[in-house]
Amino acid sequence: MRLKISLLKEPKHQELVSCVGWTTAEELYSCSDDHQIVKWNLLTSETSQIVKLPDDIYPIDLHWFPKSLGIKKQTQAESFVLTSSDGKFHLISKLGRVEKSVEAHCGAVLAGRWNYEGTALVTAGEDGQIKIWSKTGMLRSTLAQQGTPVYSVVWGPDSEKVLYTAGKQLIIKPLQPNAKVLQWKAHDGIILKVDWNSVNDLILSAGEDCKYKVWDSYGRPLYNSQPHEHPITSVAWAPDGELFAVGSFHTLRLCDKTGWSYALEKPNTGSIFNIAWSIDGTQIAGACGNGHVVFAHVVEQRWEWKNFQVTLTKRRTMQVRNVLNDAVDLLEFRDRVIKASLNYAHLVVSTSLQCYVFSTKNWNTPLIFDLKEGTVSLILQAERHFLLVDGGGIYLYSYEGRFISSPKFPGMRTDILNAQTVSLSNDTIAIKDKADEKIIFLFEASTGKPLGDGKLLSHKNEILEIALDQKGLTNDRKIAFIDKNRDLYITSVKRFGKEEQIIKLGTMVHTLAWSDTCNILCGLQDTRFTVWYYPNTVYVDRDILPKTLYERDASEFSKNPHIVSFVGNQVTIRRADGSLIHISISPYPGILHEYVSSSKWEDGVRLCRFVKEQTMWACLAAMAVANRDMTTAEIAYAAIGEIDKVQYINSIKDLPSKESKMAHILMFSGNIQEAEMVLLQAGLIYQAIQININLYNWERALELAVKYKTHVDTVLAYRQKFLETFGKQETNKRYLQYAEGLQIDWEKIKAKIEMEITKEREQSSSSQSSKHIGLKH
Repeated sequence: MRLKISLLKEPKHQELVSCVGWTTAEELYSCSDDHQIVKWNLLTSETSQIVKLPDDIYPIDLHWFPKSLGIKKQTQAESFVLTSSDGKFHLISKLGRVEKSVEAHCGAVLAGRWNYEGTALVTAGEDGQIKIWSKTGMLRSTLAQQGTPVYSVVWGPDSEKVLYTAGKQLIIKPLQPNAKVLQWKAHDGIILKVDWNSVNDLILSAGEDCKYKVWDSYGRPLYNSQPHEHPITSVAWAPDGELFAVGSFHTLRLCDKTGWSYALEKPNTGSIFNIAWSIDGTQIAGACGNGHVVFAHVVEQRWEWKNFQVTLTKRRTMQVRNVLNDAVDLLEFRDRVIKASLNYAHLVVSTSLQCYVFSTKNWNTPLIFDLKEGTVSLILQAERHFLLVDGGGIYLYSYEGRFISSPKFPGMRTDILNAQTVSLSNDTIAIKDKADEKIIFLFEASTGKPLGDGKLLSHKNEILEIALDQKGLTNDRKIAFIDKNRDLYITSVKRFGKEEQIIKLGTMVHTLAWSDTCNILCGLQDTRFTVWYYPNTVYVDRDILPKTLYERDASEFSKNPHIVSFVGNQVTIRRADGSLIHISISPYPGILHEYVSSSKWEDGVRLCRFVKEQTMWACLAAMAVANRDMTTAEIAYAAIGEIDKVQYINSIKDLPSKESKMAHILMFSGNIQEAEMVLLQAGLIYQAIQININLYNWERALELAVKYKTHVDTVLAYRQKFLETFGKQETNKRYLQYAEGLQIDWEKIKAKIEMEITKEREQSSSSQSSKHIGLKH
């Protein structure tokens, strides 16, 4: 990725340009110390003077009123705030009319920023004061006062906090009066600029110590740049939070959100005092010290999938290269490309007006449809369809261009969604809520309606990243997520009545990804790269989960690596310095998944015998139990030396009825309540009581015996035997109550048990014979 710089031969301003701001993706306003406000039209390359300010007004900062205001959508910004050196801020219309001038600070007003909703304005002055104003310019409160000038101020993502500079310190102050203030030393020189992104919640700072730094919202350092030759005068996040730009003397730099640099340009600009990203995130404008306005386009982004590499060579041109045969295709677009995604044999490209869908089999005839709103901020793909997110909503389309659904939920803010907070599979859409970060919304892909009975998935901690598995049946769909403590959890998305278990898979997990061809999960865990070959093992037999993992040392990936993709058995990881590392994992678990999904158990056993690996046998054992194939499970458990489980499986095979077998398989997986329910529904009351006795679940055993008025003496007999073994006295009131005056006769009880087992056998054989008669007819 690099920046394509465009700079006029002669500057349009006579003095230094102090601030710039975009109204649309093609129109920019710039303000200068020559008192002019100039409008730039990038489509026609024309500039026009909007207004000449009075000679005593030297503009310092400009910020356009935010576009999206609740339901009423404006197509473009209509007014802006301009702060100036005379201690005032001015509300100015698009046509250049000064609507209002407000005395705000003693000395210059160094910064002015609207909040995301457009309901409040914050200003910072040379007098060290931070003030909050209403939309119409009425003073609401003075948030802070200090002895040093405040050079830069920004709102937090939720518009409830403000970040500002105080010399070498950064301060986050909530608007609530008694809330905790966060303050830390950020630079060794005065901090000149800050920015805080609403999508990734990260903070940028730039200082006179010639460094720029990236912080999280708790003030923890994530990246610290090398010192530059000159002070860093400006920093700005791209709207989607994936990139940021840095400006200095004769310097413009494009960086990834983790800090490493994509491109460095040295335009002849003097110092760049202000950087503004266009609304669609494709270009930046810089306010230059020598009267120029520098424009830079982000080009040469790359997308890779299997043997295809797609590069954005110009604003409207892409190059597709097939590395197998070196075939090159050029794709031309009518408008500039904003976002693209390459996955599942399709390339999806959104331009400012249209969406193009290419198949990797045919690059010549894309499917094209018009977009409702131009600026797409996110494209996600699954095997059958893809998802577009723009300022207006979330839209699901098939690869044939047919609109499928548009999920909605209360308080939805699409501008802050990214690939970590939205996940898509063939049948489900999962979205992490911003208002309450412990909640995940789940939607049916085909209808856009909430999944199941509409219950939300809620967790005890804030959730950072979510990912749906891509293969298998809808009923088995799983979601994996990482919470604030960096713990990895897995749960089923199916939400019907019964509360689904959320089970922990791992700790200190920083990034995760599901394979696109089978349900294998990989993640970076502290100092290890871990692959969960069959994550569903936690629902079947948690004891053998460690045997189904593949782990290797991850120290070669340095600090803070990130998983980019997991295609087939190839995992791509980006290191903190920006370099990509490709890891191949064993192809055999993937083949085993395929065999099991098509019930080819014999082939699965044959494959495990060929590979001779414990992980394979452990995966097969868990898969077999999950699919109730106890013959294969027995072979697999024997291969990994779990003799006790082999014996238990053998005992299950000898059970007389189908229901009993089913119940004991459920017990094997730890689903005791479900096992009991199966037996009770089949009328096998004694067997349901017996499993509770075997598990020493005495309260429940007695409760069932009393409820169904049967085998109370049996329960009491076993309880008495249990207490005698340990030399204890009965203390449970219910047992004492029912044991009064009851003589225990073991002969009688054994006869009753024999009768129950015979009855069960007869029931089972009669149901089987009735089936045979039905088949004959």
